[in-house]
Amino acid sequence: MAEYTVVRETHIAADPARVHALINDFHHWQQWSPWEGLDPALGREYSGAESGVGAHYAWQGNRKAGEGSMEIVGSNPHQIDVRLSFQKPWKAESDVSFAIIPDNGGTDVAWTMTGDNTGVAAVFAKVFNMDKLLGKDFDKGLARLKTAAES
Repeated sequence: MAEYTVVRETHIAADPARVHALINDFHHWQQWSPWEGLDPALGREYSGAESGVGAHYAWQGNRKAGEGSMEIVGSNPHQIDVRLSFQKPWKAESDVSFAIIPDNGGTDVAWTMTGDNTGVAAVFAKVFNMDKLLGKDFDKGLARLKTAAES
């Protein structure tokens, strides 16, 4: 088993409530998710609550986009917790959190993902550093979140 943690942070010149709303509703993720565009024909399914705890999002796409689902399992004005499950290209479970902290008239956001790589993913993790692999995507996503929140 190979445990990993990936963390990226940014400051957004927008009200924390605006930032929270963009993260807390999966329908808004198309505006900022770094993985949008990997598959123009991506299948999306939303279920459960409209936003916040119980909101569920599933996707199915090409090899790059893979297949999986997310569910918001915790939400308050300062943090959103998401359970991420991949089915393809390999099975994996991760915990994701977004810390949303008011700061200097704007918002500091920390995006964290933790998990344990097992099976094929554990072998992959021995060759590829998860922080380097996912960190650039988190940076891209936070930059897009910043643009969406500040516009």
